[in-house]
Amino acid sequence: MKDFIFSNDFFRNLDAFVYTCGYETCKPGHSYGPVLRSGYLIHYVLKGHGYFQVHGTTYRLGEGDAFLICPDELIYYEADKKDPWTYTWIGFQGVKIREYLERTSLLTTPVFHYGHDDRIRLCHEKMFEANQLASNRDLIMNSILYEYLFLLVRKFPKEHISPQEKQIVYVEEALRYIESCYAQDISIQSIAKDLGLDRSYLHRLFKAATGFSPQEYLLDLRIRKACSLLVKTDLSVAIIALSVGYEDTLYFSRLFKRKKGISPSSYRASHQ
Repeated sequence: MKDFIFSNDFFRNLDAFVYTCGYETCKPGHSYGPVLRSGYLIHYVLKGHGYFQVHGTTYRLGEGDAFLICPDELIYYEADKKDPWTYTWIGFQGVKIREYLERTSLLTTPVFHYGHDDRIRLCHEKMFEANQLASNRDLIMNSILYEYLFLLVRKFPKEHISPQEKQIVYVEEALRYIESCYAQDISIQSIAKDLGLDRSYLHRLFKAATGFSPQEYLLDLRIRKACSLLVKTDLSVAIIALSVGYEDTLYFSRLFKRKKGISPSSYRASHQ
């Protein structure tokens, strides 16, 4: 008995989105594959037993077990002939999904055990409920997906993280901090403190990874945002300066001219 299956409106969020979700009580010996899938899917066994095959290895699974299907991997799965499984699944895609899953151990261990983790199981149930919505379903589905990914990272963390990977994470966190807070009165010291790092250490990591110091990157981002506002709006230079993190309009104008070679007003005039 198949309860439901649906496809989500994935065009609304390219980073991560749910593209399929379902629940099925399988008949004895019911099978799927061999086949390649275009997205990531996690099947969660609610009861019964079955078999999952990937990379030439066959796994027998039961209640509380789960298996991950990755894009373009040849897979096959089949319900037990005497005690067929009932499972639920969530399928997801997006440009950042691989990055999120790399924070877990699941890419190296495609079969794992949920156990009776109520929060993870609840994510599957909430997906079902969200499917009943008549409109804006993508918003709630994607919010549940992010919670689901968070729980997976916490329950199945990556076991071995190299020093190089840790350094990359620090730089990515610094970039996210700057992108989110560039309009505020932030400093490299505040970024380092937020990440729990020494300021000089962050400076070295950041420059090695990006070719810019954190200060240079922050300034460049602010000037780029200011250029966009100068061209696309008629806001005053004072408002634009404040909007990109500078309370002192004259100081902002000096920085702008140093970077672009002309004043903010002249830049606006040249693009009209």
